[in-house]
Amino acid sequence: MAATKADPKKVHVAHQWKHGSPLIACCFSPDGKYVFTSGQDYALQRWEIPSGKKVEWKAHDSWVRDIVFLHDGRTMITAGCDDKLIFWDAMAEKPKAIRTVVAHKGWIRNLSVAADGKTFASAGNDRLVKLWDATNGKLIRTFSGHKLDVYSTFLHPNGKTVYSGDQGGDIREWTIADGKLQRKFQGGEVLLTNNTQGVRYGGVRGLAVSPDNKYLAACGLHKATNPLGAVNEPIALLFDMKTNKKVRSQPGSGIKGIGWQLSWLNDGSLAVASGGSGGGYLLFWRPDSDKEFHRFKLPDTARDMDLHPDGLQLATVHYDRHVRIHKLTPKPPAPKKKAKKK
Repeated sequence: MAATKADPKKVHVAHQWKHGSPLIACCFSPDGKYVFTSGQDYALQRWEIPSGKKVEWKAHDSWVRDIVFLHDGRTMITAGCDDKLIFWDAMAEKPKAIRTVVAHKGWIRNLSVAADGKTFASAGNDRLVKLWDATNGKLIRTFSGHKLDVYSTFLHPNGKTVYSGDQGGDIREWTIADGKLQRKFQGGEVLLTNNTQGVRYGGVRGLAVSPDNKYLAACGLHKATNPLGAVNEPIALLFDMKTNKKVRSQPGSGIKGIGWQLSWLNDGSLAVASGGSGGGYLLFWRPDSDKEFHRFKLPDTARDMDLHPDGLQLATVHYDRHVRIHKLTPKPPAPKKKAKKK
């Protein structure tokens, strides 16, 4: 049975719950019954949907920048700014650590899980991308070559390639079998700020290949005329998967913020969560247009986003300490064509 297609124009906040600290990252459980979040208090939270019942526990010795689930539906992996990956039995009454791996030197910024669930990738401030065995936490391969901190990864569903994006907008495609660089996608002209204030500020915050394999999407910021004053706009980029050329720039014009994360929806559109000095937004684009067809104002700046397994809900976490569940109203089925009279 085909999944019910979402209608982004009718998105609304269905649930919101407050934690005691600003929130950083979020992830739905594979069964869709829970959303997990991380806070600036170094703790993790499990929120039951729709009751909002919370279970909280101490996690890393620093911020948790990303959260993913393995395919068994119970094992969750968190990436910390303390160099560590921690595996959790996330569905236990009191979640507990199963395994801890010192994985990178410095912040671990991103995790992504392979479609078959057998491996996962990590990346961080040591400018490395690493591939891990999901069953035992053993390192399989290291991909090196980025000149700046690596902010994002994406494991292609074909199981053959992994993508990574760094602080300067350099996006790389690696061959998993041998660890070699296959090709590059250049996003630096819009994702890397000018350095007139002596700071390096920008980066590819999210990566995802479209379900039809036509596009690689990336999100971040541009027009950073005053980085120290948080004056910049969110943007999404689309690259042609065949030619690796940029085919579209999709800016959130007039919004001060960063595109922190993105997801392809089952109606073929792209959702981007934006947050910054101008507040928070959900922005929705179609691949054939530079202008978003819908923007939804959020109560506060968003810092991460995840798509529910049903394709009809989005979770966002916010600096105002809330996790919010947004529902995308299902599109009505197309009317059946009447049979022609003979």
